[in-house]
Amino acid sequence: MRIGIANDAPMAAEALRRVLSAGGYRVAWVARTGIDAVRLCADLRPDLVLMDLNMPLLDGVEATRRIMANGPCPILVVTAQPQDNVGQVFRALGAGALDVVATPVLLGVEDGGAGLLAKIRTIAKLVAGRPAPVPVGAPHVARLVAIGASTGGPAALARLFADWRPAPDTAAVVVQHIDHSFSTQLVKWLGEQTAAPVRAILDGDHLEGGVVQVATTADHLRLAPGHRLRYDAHPRDEIHRPSIDVFFRSVARHWERAGTGVLLTGMGRDGAAGLLAMRQAGQATIAQDEASSAVYGMPRAAAELGAAEQILPLGKISAALSGKIGSPP
Repeated sequence: MRIGIANDAPMAAEALRRVLSAGGYRVAWVARTGIDAVRLCADLRPDLVLMDLNMPLLDGVEATRRIMANGPCPILVVTAQPQDNVGQVFRALGAGALDVVATPVLLGVEDGGAGLLAKIRTIAKLVAGRPAPVPVGAPHVARLVAIGASTGGPAALARLFADWRPAPDTAAVVVQHIDHSFSTQLVKWLGEQTAAPVRAILDGDHLEGGVVQVATTADHLRLAPGHRLRYDAHPRDEIHRPSIDVFFRSVARHWERAGTGVLLTGMGRDGAAGLLAMRQAGQATIAQDEASSAVYGMPRAAAELGAAEQILPLGKISAALSGKIGSPP
């Protein structure tokens, strides 16, 4: 049995290594952050993950949810003093974790290790011979709203999502020109401006209904076959990274259901050609108008190309989305 350890504390990780070794189990990998745990589960899927609750960048609850959404595998929550973190424990179990046990400490590995090994043996029996679980976090998505923004974009996005949030069957994906070192702060800040969940996109994520998903790397975001979101370093000569054009064109190519492209305020022309590709593919397209734009560059380019089916002030874009797409009550 290959077991992944997700724990950022070196002493705790070493204690888990010793317990697993004593029980005859193989350590597949050790992840020091929740983001690493999600990535390693996708790239090197283990038979079981021992998931701590408190980790940097992405906590154990959110890491569990993403693993169960993107590439499900059995997860056992192993955390210090679970009795003092009851709320987090139940959220992790609700996200798909199977059980919880306290982390053994090096000085008491033999005592704490017995309880951990008993849980692992029980889980091994439960999952033996069963088919792989169906992703629980990838519900049917019937509609996609693809949004691009640059200069003045964060404020425009905050206004848009304050007035409109995607319905449960609608995915909203944002490509904002911003230095990737600030992208996680953007995600957190946007989440404070709207009632909808706002999440950073990890490579390989599914589209999620009812969620605002935000590109957060210096690579380009693409919609890939199978409606998964992937990052790609190419084309390397694009001035903007991530490029709105790259994402919009991938939507035009791979999204065959109802879709809407929205191009907000920004300098330059990025997104205009991609918005045109979406319109030519039969999807609805909207560009922000000059009066409400901080910089009327990208929307102007879209208007000049005939890419925008509608040119609207920012305050009316949310209303248009509500009329076209529908919002939850």
